[in-house]
Amino acid sequence: MGVGHSHEGAHSHDESHGHAHDHGHGHEHGHGHSHAPKATSENVRRLRWTLLLVLIYMTVEVVGGLLSNSLALLADAGHMLSDAASLALALFAMWIAQRPASPAQTFGYHRAEILAALANAVTLVGVSIYIVFEAVQRFYAPAEVHGNLMMGVAVGGLFVNLIGLWLLHSGKSDNLNMRGAWLHVLGDMLGSVGAIIAGLLIWGFGWHWADPVASIIIAVLVLWSAWHLLKATLSVLMEFSPPHIDVAKVQVALAKMPGVTGVHDLHIWTITSGKVALSVHIDVESLEGYAELMSEIRHHMDDAFGISHCTVQVEPPEFTHEPQCF
Repeated sequence: MGVGHSHEGAHSHDESHGHAHDHGHGHEHGHGHSHAPKATSENVRRLRWTLLLVLIYMTVEVVGGLLSNSLALLADAGHMLSDAASLALALFAMWIAQRPASPAQTFGYHRAEILAALANAVTLVGVSIYIVFEAVQRFYAPAEVHGNLMMGVAVGGLFVNLIGLWLLHSGKSDNLNMRGAWLHVLGDMLGSVGAIIAGLLIWGFGWHWADPVASIIIAVLVLWSAWHLLKATLSVLMEFSPPHIDVAKVQVALAKMPGVTGVHDLHIWTITSGKVALSVHIDVESLEGYAELMSEIRHHMDDAFGISHCTVQVEPPEFTHEPQCF
């Protein structure tokens, strides 16, 4: 039996290499190590600027919400507080994810970013439920709201949130941690829009019920975003196959490799955002051309599917299957 590991990146060495061990079982190993991409200094810089903006305007919204007696503004300020916590958590996760792997933590701390995204999703759910609860209370006990002040503060909040969305936009597509932070700011932006509309209705028509209605709409939109983030993070933590990879196509591609007679025990999972791993057992006609086969598998998985961390167990005809261990 031969076991091959192929992946690219920087661990304690810069490029792939191969070596063989004799463990008394006829195992051969070829290794090249790759771990999830380092958190970029650009993303860190953008997160820091967004955190600063959020903290400043959160204070403005708290003061404005108290002075105007607007639940929508206070709800938005509460959401901004959760934003500040989520951005700080995202920064911490990006820092700790850069720590090197060790014998005890062989994959390093890359999952810290996924845990941060999960915490952000749960926080968003909690904030949404609280906003709905407070809004329902307002329906039973309507409060006098100063629509013009409420609207003015909300307009300022909208501009701050638009800047935050722009700062975080570039990193949200390929990093769940950044996506979680971006969704928090998006929820704030929607909150500002809702508060502006409610302020106009209160100021122009005296419709004070617009304040709790806007709050509930904001909460539902935030909850929708949180649900999608929660599903994505749980998918990673449960080690489901990445949604963008067709496992059946990967199996077919492996089966078409020269000398391969069978493919089984195929597993594909996400270690962290942008870092996909694969492990598989393949049956071969013989171990002749083993190195060439490992190289072809490695390059094809990376080029065709974006999988750069591959662990392949090669099983020749004489290999006897032993009981499986999990």
